[in-house]
Amino acid sequence: MRGISIFNLQKINHKLLSQRRSSREEAQAKEIMGLARHITAISAAILVVGMVGSVCSSVESAPNTQVVTVLCNSEVYFRGDPFAISLAYVIADLETQTPSRKGYDYRNISPYPNAFAYGRANCNKNITSSDCEKCLVAANTTMISGCGSRIGARAVLLDCSMRYEQYPF
Repeated sequence: MRGISIFNLQKINHKLLSQRRSSREEAQAKEIMGLARHITAISAAILVVGMVGSVCSSVESAPNTQVVTVLCNSEVYFRGDPFAISLAYVIADLETQTPSRKGYDYRNISPYPNAFAYGRANCNKNITSSDCEKCLVAANTTMISGCGSRIGARAVLLDCSMRYEQYPF
């Protein structure tokens, strides 16, 4: 040990410590790279699931046409009554115009002064316009089957409602 000075021993010790440190750092770097690969794979999986979810949520579904209530006016109209023509106009207009209105809420009145008919329809704001139209057709069918030739009726379904009367409301 004569030829090795304290200075040289310190240099050798420092070199050994550096080698140990670099092999530890290398192991840590490998571990970090492995974690990065896992995170990338998980992120890709989340992205794919999110994309599939958004595609599935944009698929059109049927509106909920479960009947909540049907109310009928006690008065009736008869075949050939001018009110029948006014009512046909109001119902057709409600079915076509409501889905295109902001907030799916629409009121109307027939243009025939002989026998006015007044109407209102609205749909759940969270359904599509085509689902709104389908729901209103179901509401009309519900009113016709439940109220027949009444001068006023209202059908409330889970996703929409429709009402008509012989008077303003």
